[in-house]
Amino acid sequence: MAGFIERYSLWTDEQKASAERIKATIQEKNLLLIRTAWEDQHGIMRSKSLLPGAFFSALENGMQISTGTYIFDTANALVYNPFIPGGSFDMPAMTGAPNLVLAPDPTTFKVVPWAERTAYILCDQYFKDGTPMPLSSRTILRRALSVLHQQGLEYVAGLEVEWHLSKLENPMLEISHMGAPGSPAEPPQVSSVEHGYQYLQESFHPEVQALLLQIAENLVAMELPLRSMENEWSPGQYEFTFEPMSGTAAADAMLLFRVAVKQICRLNGYHASFMCRPSLKGCYSNGWHLHQSLTERDTGKNAFAAAEPAALMSDLCKHFIGGLLAHAGAASIFAVPTINGYKRFAANSLAPDRANWGYDNRGAMIRLQGGFGDPTTHIENRLGEPAANPYLYMASQIIAGLDGIERQLDPGAPTEEPYAAQTQMLPKSLMDAAELLKRDTLYRNSMGDVFINFILTMKESETKRFLESMGGCPPQDYLEKVTDWEHREYFALF
Repeated sequence: MAGFIERYSLWTDEQKASAERIKATIQEKNLLLIRTAWEDQHGIMRSKSLLPGAFFSALENGMQISTGTYIFDTANALVYNPFIPGGSFDMPAMTGAPNLVLAPDPTTFKVVPWAERTAYILCDQYFKDGTPMPLSSRTILRRALSVLHQQGLEYVAGLEVEWHLSKLENPMLEISHMGAPGSPAEPPQVSSVEHGYQYLQESFHPEVQALLLQIAENLVAMELPLRSMENEWSPGQYEFTFEPMSGTAAADAMLLFRVAVKQICRLNGYHASFMCRPSLKGCYSNGWHLHQSLTERDTGKNAFAAAEPAALMSDLCKHFIGGLLAHAGAASIFAVPTINGYKRFAANSLAPDRANWGYDNRGAMIRLQGGFGDPTTHIENRLGEPAANPYLYMASQIIAGLDGIERQLDPGAPTEEPYAAQTQMLPKSLMDAAELLKRDTLYRNSMGDVFINFILTMKESETKRFLESMGGCPPQDYLEKVTDWEHREYFALF
C-alpha cells in the first residue's frame, strides 16, 4: 500500500529525487538525529528529532505531531480550548487536539555544522486525509505563490536583517525564574560586546571577529546564500544580507538563519536576539528590509525593470507598489507582529511612519532601487521587523501586490520628504494594526476567514496580557517607550 506522501501526491519529481540523495547522505555522514522542523504562527521553528529509521519511514508516511503549537500565543498562554466541537477553530478536523501529519520537504534538507551528526529538514503540514493545514504559514505562502505562478510570474526576495548580539552573563535558569504559561521566564542578563555608537566601526571587529567568522562559516556550510555582514549603529547591532532567492526558499532561509544564529551564539556564550527593540541601554531598533521583485517564469526576465529610458520601473512594478501602499495598514500585522515592533516607527528614524514610496529614499516605506537598463531593479519594503513570520510577511506582499496589479493601482509620485508626505500613517500599535486587518477584505478573501480569525485571536491574547500588565498607565507611557513586559516577552523568544 502506498505511503501517505505517495497516496496524496505531495511531492514533485525534484523532491522525490532529493529524498533518495538524503538517504545516501545520512548513511555516508553517519547522521544520528534529523530535526524534522516546521514554523508556527509566530514564525518560530518547532521540531522533533528522529533517528534514521524513523526518518526513513517519515519520508514515506510522514510524521504525526499534535496540533498543540496552534493553541498558544507568544508566551505559551492557552488561547484555544481544543476539547470542544471544532477545537475552538470552527474546524471539525481540529476537535480534540488531533494529530497532524508532517510531510518532509526533501529539498530543504541541511546538515547542521554546529551540532554533531545532526541535520534539519523543513516540513509541510496536512490533515490525515491529505488536506493542507489551512493555519500553516508555509501553506499560506505556497497558495499565494501558486496564484502568482498562474500569471506567469515568480517571486524573488532578498533578505536584509538586523539583529542584536550581546555577551551572556547570566542565563537566568534558576527554577524561581521560570515563569509560567502566559508569564515568560526572566530574560537572560547580558553585557555589551562593543563600546558605544559607531556606525560601521572597523576597530570593533577584534572583539567579535571569531564569533562572526564562525557564524559565516556555518551559514555557508548550510548553503544559505550569505552576502554581507556589517556592524550597525548601536552597540552589538549587526546586519546580515543574503543573495536573492525565489519562492519559499527565501522564507525557509530566514527561518533557518534565525535559529542558526541563536544556537551558534549560545554555544559560544553569547545571546542573539531578533527582537525589534530590546530594553537595553544604547539599543537601537532592528528592522528587516525585504527586497523583492517579480520575474517572468518562462524567460527569467525582471518584470520590474523599466522598458523605456524615461521610466524608473515597469507598469507592473508601479501597480505592485500601489497594492502594497493600499494595504500597508492591514499588512502591518504580518510584517510587524509584536507589540515591541511598533516602537520603531518614528519620523526621521530610517524606519517609515507612513505608507509612501520613494526613489532610493531610506525614509520611505517602499524604496525603489534600480531604473532603466538595470536588470536588478527591485523594491525594498522597510516596514518589517526581524521577528516577523517570514512566510506570512512574504505572502502578504504577494497578495497586496497582485491586488495592485489587478486593479492597476497608481502609487502616486515618489516622495522626497517621506516624513512630511500627506499619505496614510502606519498603525501606532499592534492593537491598531489588528483593527485594520479586521476591516481589510483582501486578506480575508485570500488567506481565508478561518486563518484571519486565528491570527487576530492570537494577537488579542498577546495584547490583552500586555494591557493588563500596564494597569492604569496612560497610553503614551507604553506606546512610545519599551516596557519591561516586552523585554521579558520577546528578548529570549525571538
